[in-house]
Amino acid sequence: MKLINPMKMSERMKVPRQDSIEQLPEKRNKNFEEVSSGLDEQRALIEASRCLECKNPVCQEGCPVNIDIRSFIQKIYQKDYIGAVNKIRESNYLPAICGRVCPQEEQCEKVCTLGKKHKPVAIGKLERFAADYEFKQNLFKPPAAEEDRPEKIAIVGSGPAGLTCAAELAKLGYKVTIFEALHAVGGVLRYGIPEFRLPRNILDLEVERIKALGVKIETNFLVGRTATIDEFLTEWGFDAIFLGTGAGTPQFMEIPGENLNGVYSANEFLTRVNLMKAYKFPEYDTPVKVGKSVAVIGGGNTAMDAVRTSKRLGAEHAYLIYRRSRIEMPARLEEVHHAEEEGIEFMMLTNPTRILGDKNGYVNGIECQKMVLGEPDESGRRKPIPSDEPKFVIEVQNVIEAVGQSPNQIIQATTPGLKTGRKGVVEADEVQHTSRDGIFVGGDLSRGGATVILAMRDGKVAAREIHQYLQQKK
Repeated sequence: MKLINPMKMSERMKVPRQDSIEQLPEKRNKNFEEVSSGLDEQRALIEASRCLECKNPVCQEGCPVNIDIRSFIQKIYQKDYIGAVNKIRESNYLPAICGRVCPQEEQCEKVCTLGKKHKPVAIGKLERFAADYEFKQNLFKPPAAEEDRPEKIAIVGSGPAGLTCAAELAKLGYKVTIFEALHAVGGVLRYGIPEFRLPRNILDLEVERIKALGVKIETNFLVGRTATIDEFLTEWGFDAIFLGTGAGTPQFMEIPGENLNGVYSANEFLTRVNLMKAYKFPEYDTPVKVGKSVAVIGGGNTAMDAVRTSKRLGAEHAYLIYRRSRIEMPARLEEVHHAEEEGIEFMMLTNPTRILGDKNGYVNGIECQKMVLGEPDESGRRKPIPSDEPKFVIEVQNVIEAVGQSPNQIIQATTPGLKTGRKGVVEADEVQHTSRDGIFVGGDLSRGGATVILAMRDGKVAAREIHQYLQQKK
């Protein structure tokens, strides 16, 4: 591919990485409006000029869904913004979402050639810019299906894995129906990620674009109760099924005091706020009681979402309690940075040992133990070990646990022959086949908890495999 940018490589390396336009921290920590408004056109063009247009674009190899990153950035540089978003959509049908929530710093940007000596190209911000431009100009046109195929495919779950799988199969011309247990579409994108990171109008827009491909969506449909997988294959006439119901069952630390009033799982807390609009009380009659001080336990993105949400709901002190150091935190660096700016109080190398309550059964404190880091454990991170320091108590009125989650097991319990592993995870081979013929799986249901982009990768791979499976059956 020829070079588009006439700038010398040495000149490109001197161009500073462009920052997004953001709300001021002291303003945004009191509202649920999106923190960042992304890059404007001028900044996007400057950022696109930084791309080295590598002959061997390792950034594409670092992308789980294999976006042609070099090509879409070249199109932005040429001001062909619609060409850029269409190039992205060849590999990723949810560009406005991924441009906001994908951990690019651990994937494409991590291996960016420019990033070896300078700051990497802001690939995620450029992806968002192209997608947002198309949205603002109302220039979306759904791609034509490859052909009209007779086979019917059921997608169970409307999270990132299910939406991606549905889009890829619809583009091939299959008749696709998504079945969602809740009343609203999006899975973890809707109930797990706060509005200030992923506005609902963006999610709704991406869903409408999938429906524009001909995908049908049935909500309030609990597969395993309303109908079983085997009924789908026999009575309903589906030729293949993709399972993408996520991991919505919370895990707890199993420490004393978890039954006290004021203790939430992060899953429940975020669902009540994001899906049931608790932050808009009394407009919506689903309030969440948040006290003066809130402790959130965990170090991942879910913990970060919960503690930043607590701050926005009025907590004067929002503590993030994590048993390892900041270096080991799995949360996105951008989210950690935003949280620090917003006044979140980080308590590193700290592990809760029990939750304390008053005589009426309400939380009034959390007892903690300082930790030190020992040798690496099975995750590759150094294992936290209790220090010799005495335990101490923090006064709080709420405790939110974000220490992991596992799949709901309704489908596993009602689908004979579907092999499962630890905590109900549905087992699959490297290309998303389950132990049952014609049934495929992806996302957190097969991983037990991962990122949006890895769920999308699974949905994309599964769509390819379903296509091959159905063609071979012919």
